[in-house]
Amino acid sequence: MTSVKEQEAIRKLMVFLQEWDSAHKVARSRILDNFIESNDGKTEPELELEFSQGASLFLARLTAWLRMSYMYSTCLDKLLKSIGIFLSAASGRRYLIEFLEIGGVLILLEMLGLNHLKEEDKRESVKLLQLVADAGRKYKELICESYGVRSLTEFLATSNSAEAQEDVQVLLESLGRSNPKYQNQVYKGLIAVLPCTSPRAQQLALQTLGGMQDVVGEVPSVLVEPVLGVLCSVHLEVQYEAIQLLKALMAHEVRPALLKGLVALLTPRRKKAFTFCDETTKGPTALRLREPVLVYIQQAAAAKAIGVLAKESAEVAEELIQLKVVHGLMVAVGNLDHVASQRHASISLEYFVHTFPFVEECVKKALGHTLFQHFMDSPEMWYTKMDPVQAEELASNIVDIPGDMARMQSRALQAINHHLLVNPTVWRMVISCSKYKNPPPSHFPGGCTEIL
Repeated sequence: MTSVKEQEAIRKLMVFLQEWDSAHKVARSRILDNFIESNDGKTEPELELEFSQGASLFLARLTAWLRMSYMYSTCLDKLLKSIGIFLSAASGRRYLIEFLEIGGVLILLEMLGLNHLKEEDKRESVKLLQLVADAGRKYKELICESYGVRSLTEFLATSNSAEAQEDVQVLLESLGRSNPKYQNQVYKGLIAVLPCTSPRAQQLALQTLGGMQDVVGEVPSVLVEPVLGVLCSVHLEVQYEAIQLLKALMAHEVRPALLKGLVALLTPRRKKAFTFCDETTKGPTALRLREPVLVYIQQAAAAKAIGVLAKESAEVAEELIQLKVVHGLMVAVGNLDHVASQRHASISLEYFVHTFPFVEECVKKALGHTLFQHFMDSPEMWYTKMDPVQAEELASNIVDIPGDMARMQSRALQAINHHLLVNPTVWRMVISCSKYKNPPPSHFPGGCTEIL
């Protein structure tokens, strides 16, 4: 038999449930406010004590009301927060199972695609999905099996809330780890976000893709075009994340395709004019500076990325030279229509000139003594001294460096390093002889003269 105290607790529970069942929207909203204030952060035993071992009865009513009202945005924020108290309760795995049995995941995912719902409500939905994913691998698989990746990536691309987008990024990153069955699906879903019009979504997708490189294995070739495409973004934070991802991708099989694509961006197929505001537009908004077309922004970003990648790896620099990057950088330097292209291309060209002597010779020949000297003195500003004729010569240059020259230079540098390690004293004498144009003594190690 139950004690008097237990009977009283059960009676209070039944009164509370009857009050909920008979209440309308305003009254239920008040009940939810009280529940959230009194029970936030409680564990499963504490919730059961609060509801006289009948907490599941209240959760069942919450989930039932969610199923009936989520299409109409009825107290959704409070309702979702209340359900979240159950799902986040320590030792409350049974609450999670009860929520999933009524199709909770499908409801939460469907909410993300409803245009009339508030961004705050959708964000609460993402938080609940995160609680589900945190429960373990099989729950991550359940979300993915319910077309969760598609729903989440579409919401990421279209949401107007930066906070909601960040929550989605965390959830997608979670779904992409310790979930081998669907991690490639998550990766491809993130790739699909890149062409969207939201710079914040692009930035977050690029960050997440970069973090997943260590788990996805082989990178799909479908990634190449979207990654190169985001380089036309006018947002520097997007360009930065794209370059960081490119650095991570240099260790994968897509490297040749990415490098080839970057070099191609330096030389647009056709020159496009600037875009102007409509002359018929009236008011102060009509007085705007002209904006360069996206192809020039992409050209500048490609030139910057090439410099970063070349400095990271001598092997990558050699491959770029074989792809005729020097010609492309000189074309970009000659683009008088876009200063950023000139600046980034000039800085990257400086690295190749200083690193590879044969590149220096070709560039010097193409620029002429005076302009080349300006370049060497101030690579970040020398292009401002060019006149239109010189710029046109650069834009139409036909510099062609043999593909094997980079490999030969690399082997020579390796030989120098080897001799330096073996006998640094002798090597310093050889360098001294070379400096004063005197032949080294005949007893010096063979090959020194050839290397110099």
